[in-house]
Amino acid sequence: MDDKRNLIAAILLSVAILIGWNFVSEKYFPTPDTPDVTETVAGANGAAPAATPATQGQPSALPTPGAPAAQTIRPVDAVLAEGRRIPIETPAIKGSINLVGARIDDITLSKYRQTIKKDSPAVRLFAPGGTEAAYFASLGWSAQGIEVPNANTVWTASGAKLTPATPVTLSWSNATGQTFRIEYSIDADYLITAKQTIANTGTAPVNASSFALIDRLGKPTDPHEVDSWTIHVGPTGYLDGKSVFDTDYDDVEEATNRTVRYNSAGWLGFTDKYWLAAIVPAKGERVTAAISSPAANNYQTLFARDFRQIAPGTQVTTTSRIFAGAKEVSILSQYQDKEGITRLSNAIDWGWFEFFEVPIFKLLDWLFRMVGNFGVAIMALTLIIRLLMFPIANRQFSSMAQMRLVQPKMKALQERHKDDKPKMQQELMKLYKDEKINPLAGCLPIVIQIPIFYALYKVLMLTIEMRHQPFILWIKDLSAPDPLHILNLFGLLPFTPPSILSIGVLAVILGITMWLQFRLNPQATDPVQQQVFKIMPWLFMFIMAPFAAGLLLYWITNNILSIGQQQWMYRKFPALRAAPAK
Repeated sequence: MDDKRNLIAAILLSVAILIGWNFVSEKYFPTPDTPDVTETVAGANGAAPAATPATQGQPSALPTPGAPAAQTIRPVDAVLAEGRRIPIETPAIKGSINLVGARIDDITLSKYRQTIKKDSPAVRLFAPGGTEAAYFASLGWSAQGIEVPNANTVWTASGAKLTPATPVTLSWSNATGQTFRIEYSIDADYLITAKQTIANTGTAPVNASSFALIDRLGKPTDPHEVDSWTIHVGPTGYLDGKSVFDTDYDDVEEATNRTVRYNSAGWLGFTDKYWLAAIVPAKGERVTAAISSPAANNYQTLFARDFRQIAPGTQVTTTSRIFAGAKEVSILSQYQDKEGITRLSNAIDWGWFEFFEVPIFKLLDWLFRMVGNFGVAIMALTLIIRLLMFPIANRQFSSMAQMRLVQPKMKALQERHKDDKPKMQQELMKLYKDEKINPLAGCLPIVIQIPIFYALYKVLMLTIEMRHQPFILWIKDLSAPDPLHILNLFGLLPFTPPSILSIGVLAVILGITMWLQFRLNPQATDPVQQQVFKIMPWLFMFIMAPFAAGLLLYWITNNILSIGQQQWMYRKFPALRAAPAK
């Protein structure tokens, strides 16, 4: 098999995977219909959710929603300045708890900046209601015949600041003898634990159910945070025994009663490309869960527990956890393994090739920690892959050399049996056997390269460890496209070229190295192939230009190593240099 055909096939198949899978998946693997739902969940308007009687032996019905109250949109700083708040401070996050409603509605991520600029503010995850990007977690109760705290309740705090060393307890009592408490504690990373207690000091038993929810106003507007065929952005969780990636914001809006309900939950919430907010019941606890849209542009995830009877003089405590932070692979795995949060690592949408992508990530991350530069780590990864594939490549070149040597015999067979194709195939197979040639040997490097290329693409696109990592000179973020575009004279002209024309320096280098690689190969005898080989490098320069700079760096490095390997192989197998017999 001609090595140029192998290269073309590898490139086309790689691009087909990156670009064409969306069409194939929608046509042949359509998203299942959203489950029918008859219940909806609590709204964000501050009204106490109405209790629904529990069905014997089944999880309690979820609280009934109310329409969100109309609010004037104001800046985040203005809303935060006027509230009664308990500060939150850990090595990873800063923020506060609103004593009105006991909402966790102010979280910024200290380790991450919004852009690569040095003075860029920290990434904001949670924001209070009444702001443009309202996004918060809250806890509550449903009960029958008693007043329960709601979004307008003013709580009393036992502490001054929530830190890993200092938990904070909020409390509130109604007029009928029930006291409600939320004890917040937090670790050094992104996990908040909330113990919800209802103590009945009244004269009669009460039926109550506790719940936790995340409320979000609006969908992400950043084009890099939009749900796509390779990266899920939107509602997610481990629900009804599986990781949910096939429910997006539109699915929730179109569902019956604007709600998708589940009978069990390990965790659920909202994922962005790099960030996650999730609520987590206690390990093994039976809950009912739902993803809903109480009103246009408003979304919720919620779980609720069974109703329980609380006798006078007794209390009931339940434990919920809230994850609010970055989707760091090691942190998610730690919470999954040590905290028992089932499949939390799947908050990263690895997809079908997780078994291959995770090892690629771990190797790349280890190389990065060893060399200290992510671009150099990508180049080292490429070198390791080429070394591992060297025996296969050696066999490929040997097979191609043998194929070229026996080409006169092959042409003679094809001419002799041109009117009897079955006979021709039979004779060709016999020729391969006699000459000890494996005609498929040249295809194996293609099969291996495709999943490696795709795995690296997913790693660069998904993992926050690669976000904002610089290489050299103008490459400040290898997870983003090359910022220097030729068409605007590297930023000197005041316009941004459209994506299809955003040809950067790395894309040009990619085209040149691919052209050099083709030039090393013997010229094809077919005029059509000759034209394809001339056009292909420059066509892929345009195709690959909008991709992450790290992906182009991988391909450029691979091309350079391939050129060196080809030069060595041509010396070892001089038959490959010879013009094919006619």
